[in-house]
Amino acid sequence: MGELYPPIEPYDHGMLDAGDGNLVYWEVCGNPDGKPALVVHGGPGSGCSPGHRRYFDPDRYRVVLFDQRGCGRSTPHASDPATDMSLNTTEHLLADMEKLREHLGIDRWLLFGGSWGSTLILAYAERHPHRVSEIVIPSVTTSRQSEIDWLYRGVGRFFPEQWDRFRAGVPEPDGDLVAAYARLMEHPDPDVRAKAATDWVTWEDAVISMEPNGAPNAYSDRPPAGLLAFVRICSHYFAHGSWLDEGVLLREAGRLAGIPGILLHGRLDLGSPLGTAWEVARAWPDAQLIVVDDSGHTGSDAMRDEMRGALDRFAR
Repeated sequence: MGELYPPIEPYDHGMLDAGDGNLVYWEVCGNPDGKPALVVHGGPGSGCSPGHRRYFDPDRYRVVLFDQRGCGRSTPHASDPATDMSLNTTEHLLADMEKLREHLGIDRWLLFGGSWGSTLILAYAERHPHRVSEIVIPSVTTSRQSEIDWLYRGVGRFFPEQWDRFRAGVPEPDGDLVAAYARLMEHPDPDVRAKAATDWVTWEDAVISMEPNGAPNAYSDRPPAGLLAFVRICSHYFAHGSWLDEGVLLREAGRLAGIPGILLHGRLDLGSPLGTAWEVARAWPDAQLIVVDDSGHTGSDAMRDEMRGALDRFAR
């Protein structure tokens, strides 16, 4: 179970000049004449990984991966305190995706990604529906304030000790925790930034700690620069409501009519409960929701089977 396609290497890669001094890393693998697909990674700020390539049949897909601004191999990197975060917003990422599509000469592409990636996918597809052939989303989010409040406050009822430590990591623990962490990640003292980043990912790891088949310590298990960039970008986005009008992705889901979609969500996902996936499926007429009973936010063999199966179904 959970068998993916064998590892492959990109046949092309580069740095897209996205403007504002930002260079966005991209790569393409699989079949140059295959069905175009774009991997939209989560986080925000996680970066893409070689494992993402393995969900696609390399004979039938032309798979594009990219590192969103400020993370992975894109520059300038958010781990550098001199990097201007005002140039890293949802609007910037949507424009980068369109610029990349045009750069690679792609007319329409399948979109694949989960967690924060699903928010970005829905925002892109609602803006450019004629550029999207199909969508596959494992772990559905829309980054509404209610979802952010749940992840960084509400779910603490299941982990009161860990949440109390997370809360104690900021100077004003009764205020907006996410905004407080975003301010700490801009602090001039590198030790303050490092402690805030560690406190943040320790909390994220606690939220997924009960998943029976997932990856433990999935958030903290990254190199120091990657960890700093991840937390700085995450807190920056969520402190600003991801620059999306509250509930807009659900309200405008009718724009996705005619785009086939498969939504996959773990019933045991405490950080992003199933209700959001249910709402998206009801608002998007051409989406099928598949609930994976043994999966949380970080997946399971059954979830990986469903992800690969969905992409096989949409392959030419």
